[in-house]
Amino acid sequence: MTQTRVKPIPDGMHSVTPMLVCAGAADAIAFYKKAFNAVEISRLVGPQGKIMHAAVRIGDSVVMLTDEFPDFGSLGPKSLKGSSVVIHLYVEDVDACAARAAAAGATITMPVADMFWGDRYGQLEDPFGHRWSIGAHVRDVSPEEMRQAMQNMGQGGEACSPSA
Repeated sequence: MTQTRVKPIPDGMHSVTPMLVCAGAADAIAFYKKAFNAVEISRLVGPQGKIMHAAVRIGDSVVMLTDEFPDFGSLGPKSLKGSSVVIHLYVEDVDACAARAAAAGATITMPVADMFWGDRYGQLEDPFGHRWSIGAHVRDVSPEEMRQAMQNMGQGGEACSPSA
């Protein structure tokens, strides 16, 4: 019998794929659809009605989700009282994405602005405690320009302007 070789990384997936634990994964999927135009790919619901595994596509990337399962040490950021992880999302229009996410229930934690590294960038926290940064590359910046802008940050220089 011949075995078919499967791809170690399935089509449509990337080497790194976040798996978000959410208190209310079904609600999180609904939020990501509204906030980030996510498309639901799959949902596997367990015997207690909790989502064991789900996946959404945001842009060209997949984000996996699961409900909290405290008995297995699987807790979301709100249960852990915060997260040290920030998920970065590149989009075409940062301002529109931030506005859409805020309208869907996100809290803007860093207003969108032009940054010294060449991106228009902002940060938000979703209703489930996950932190997101959103950005669009708006101009190319040389390593020397970046170094100079970073030095200016400590001297009261404007680090977020396009000319920094």
